[in-house]
Amino acid sequence: MEKQITIRCKNTGLSHQVPLGSNLESVYEQLGIHLPLGVTSAKVNNKVEGLHYNLFSAKDVEFLDISSPSGMRTYTRSLFFVLCKAIGDLYPGARLRIDTPVSNGYYCHLHQYDGSPLPDHPDATAIRTRMQEIIDANLPFHRITCPTEDAIALFRERGLDDKVRLLQSIGKLYTTYYTLDDTPDYFYGSLLVRTSQLTRFDLISYGEGFLLRLPDPAHPGALRPMREQGKMFDVFREQHRWQHILGISTVGDLNEACASGHTNDLINVSEALQEKRFSALADHIAANPDLRVILIAGPSSSGKTTSSKRLCVQLMACGKHPVSISLDDYFVDREKTPLQANGEYDFEHLEAMNIPLFNAQMNALLRGEEVELPRYNFLTGKSEASGNRLRLERDTVLILEGIHALNPQLTADIPDTNKFKIYASALTTILLDDHNYIPTTDNRLLRRIVRDYKYRGYSAEQTIRRWPDVRAGEERWIFPFQEQADAMVNTALLFELAILREQALPLLEEVPEHAPEYSEAYRLRKFLSYFRPIAIDGLPPTSLLREFLGGSTFKY
Repeated sequence: MEKQITIRCKNTGLSHQVPLGSNLESVYEQLGIHLPLGVTSAKVNNKVEGLHYNLFSAKDVEFLDISSPSGMRTYTRSLFFVLCKAIGDLYPGARLRIDTPVSNGYYCHLHQYDGSPLPDHPDATAIRTRMQEIIDANLPFHRITCPTEDAIALFRERGLDDKVRLLQSIGKLYTTYYTLDDTPDYFYGSLLVRTSQLTRFDLISYGEGFLLRLPDPAHPGALRPMREQGKMFDVFREQHRWQHILGISTVGDLNEACASGHTNDLINVSEALQEKRFSALADHIAANPDLRVILIAGPSSSGKTTSSKRLCVQLMACGKHPVSISLDDYFVDREKTPLQANGEYDFEHLEAMNIPLFNAQMNALLRGEEVELPRYNFLTGKSEASGNRLRLERDTVLILEGIHALNPQLTADIPDTNKFKIYASALTTILLDDHNYIPTTDNRLLRRIVRDYKYRGYSAEQTIRRWPDVRAGEERWIFPFQEQADAMVNTALLFELAILREQALPLLEEVPEHAPEYSEAYRLRKFLSYFRPIAIDGLPPTSLLREFLGGSTFKY
């Protein structure tokens, strides 16, 4: 008689008997579950696994589709692999790099392995057609686990040196990789079972390469809408030029450089390159006397506060007198704050700001009048007189930082000639390898986990739980206006995830396995394990990272 094990399935709300050794795909079919968007993966005891995973003991199981972030990651990685195979079929010897999340897709480009461009521009239509042929062929994604030295030998034979450096640098005894027909590749998460599960995508020409487009989880059957992000794209390209200066583009490169004793050089040059950006912004502002109101916005944990402080230092070096004004002091009284659907106050709503008072005071200052700035009492929920009176002198520049700073409704009555808008965000550009990008949101979430623990007393579990609401607020109030910025600042540092690793890992390990947030904590722990740790000691006290790690010379 076939031996059975018991699983508890969150999708059905029941316990079920399934054959010992069943894989998740067969269990999904056995239980008759139907996810409208198609199953991609599953949480097994709150760890995300691919449908290849076999069950040999009692487990809790929740099947996922692309409406969940984990399910979408599985779908995306699988589509990346199909793209890689299509490129290999059409452009043998070309090197594909998937490196920039932009315009609600992923910018990819091809070049020779010596770094030179291809003799002919890649044909996006031909690549897309080949991808569709691979999908229609219903090819299986095979999952293979082997000694790491065998995987290294395989990738070295294929000329995939970026994967060789990554696997050599992390020191694992065994490695899991995937094959698609005759093509092997490495991905740091699960893939689908077969190519026919990839039901929707597109590939279009974009810049010097092409843009891979994905389904929109909120609107099944449609692709994510294109979003114009030319300025954002330029920031990524600037960062890539900086990485070329340092000779580092992947985590394998970074780990090798640190192992070779170049850590201090990496930190110093990365910090200097970022400081040059603040210096250039200050020079531009100082050279334009009409620019009196500097507005800085960015998503959570983007480092916009330290960005404003470092810009102030550079403006003073230009002979200006910067004055920082907190937009938080322009909140309306609490009873006038808009409510969320659940009845709680929506403090991130634009109408939580006293827009008429803000515009009236800014224009009075620009006319040379003296105003008394408000102060918001967060204990009473009331706006109060601060006793702080301000008049702009000839060299005074106002610095205003907040989530709504780029929203045109906030500064509708302030003349455009007097405003300079800056968007700051941590735009992670280092890759695990050529086919494994690092989400910029992971960088910010890790910053926030460390900062929330140090300065707000929140556990990693609490921060991860709040993160989806934070992200929803960003999608509504910040990201739609980022391309309206006059300038963008990338606050991510090439080496920072190696420093955040030692700070964040102990906090992530405290998330209990039974917590819903465990799967995200486990994913981040696994991700951080790729980085060779860097001690915090070599980080300068003015570093933007000090806003999250402590030890800054700036006051917050």
